[in-house]
Amino acid sequence: MSDLFASAGLDTTAPRPLADRLRPQTLGEVVGQEHLTGPDGALTRLLASKALGSLIFWGPPGTGKTTVARLLAREVDLHFEQISAIFSGVADLRKVFEAARGRRSTGKGTLLFVDEIHRFNRAQLDAFLPVMEDGTVTLVGATTENPSFELNAALLSRARVLLFRALNDGAIAKLLARAEDLTKQALPLDEEARGVLVRMADGDGRASLTLAEEVWRSAKPGEVLNAETLQDLVQRRAPIYDKSQEGHYNLISALHKTVRGSDPDAALYYLCRMLDGGEDRLFIARRLVRMAVEDIGLADPQALVIANAAKDAFDFLGSPEGELALAQATVYLACAPKSNAVYNAYKAATRVAKENGSLPPPRVILNAPTKLMKAIGYGDSYRYDHDEPDAFSGQDYWPEKLERQYFYEPTDRGMETRYRERLAYWERLRQERRGED
Repeated sequence: MSDLFASAGLDTTAPRPLADRLRPQTLGEVVGQEHLTGPDGALTRLLASKALGSLIFWGPPGTGKTTVARLLAREVDLHFEQISAIFSGVADLRKVFEAARGRRSTGKGTLLFVDEIHRFNRAQLDAFLPVMEDGTVTLVGATTENPSFELNAALLSRARVLLFRALNDGAIAKLLARAEDLTKQALPLDEEARGVLVRMADGDGRASLTLAEEVWRSAKPGEVLNAETLQDLVQRRAPIYDKSQEGHYNLISALHKTVRGSDPDAALYYLCRMLDGGEDRLFIARRLVRMAVEDIGLADPQALVIANAAKDAFDFLGSPEGELALAQATVYLACAPKSNAVYNAYKAATRVAKENGSLPPPRVILNAPTKLMKAIGYGDSYRYDHDEPDAFSGQDYWPEKLERQYFYEPTDRGMETRYRERLAYWERLRQERRGED
């Protein structure tokens, strides 16, 4: 039926959203993704090489992922097929693949665009692998979620991930200017209100054009809206900071460093900035847990308990009540004694583990479940610490080919003093063994 309307030309006269009417017709018209579509962009280079390959487009909504996929199909002369992971299952995929095989038999390739590909489960994602490998389809998947976490490794190994960036203010302003050219009318906004509209879009090109349509519909003839009237009309507050770009990283960095610097008031201020800006509450909770283990550690082991409890409390209560638990944890962490001794020890131990390969532990601390293992010394002369004075045997647990390492340097801020005595004991033991050798 849709083909009948198209042949009659009715599809071109039917009402269409501004975002659809402004959809770019060439890659050069795409705004905000110059790192992909510019003269030296990744997609430009792929097209020049005539080897497109399967791709995963990762980025926030309204950044041009669908549009670019359509344009790529046109550039490489592939049939464009679009499905959504939200509405499709394995049966739908089989039909799409079968149709693609039919086209391939006639010499026509298929670019299969899968929107929200991260919504597919692992079994559904595995269904793509054979048709990607034999060239039945060139897959272009779009996702707003991190592909490393949401897509399986087998699919990622067969596709290249390209990052789409949220549109900056300049790109949004360019879209609005194009909309004014297309509609032959200027946005009825003063300079401040225009800037507010750009910020309201929050990096989403489609949202900016939807907002522009709202403004044109709402403004009275001859009326020029100011910033306050604009926000009243569209019922959307300008974001306090961009949750996925620089503002996001600046504020979480500020929160982390004020906690580390033991300033509870500044920490609360930055926490509230992030909450008011719409930041993911569980993202903040995860960062509080990280602060507890990275900056407080064993100086106050209770800090990790408090941070985890705040995360669970928010998960249980939701917003806004659960946000108080995040505030409580923030103040506790800022006021707690600080130590990064475990953090530094972990990094040092990781480095040594990677540099020295797979050294076997000393046989004295290995179990001997068989007679053969016992005969060659597994577990020989092992001293059970609980049977020793102070429950401490002082055995040497290090691989024979690796000198004893000292990663953990405890501070005097908290429960980290007894370990110093053991360090001294181990060092004396090491010196005695060296003397015996």
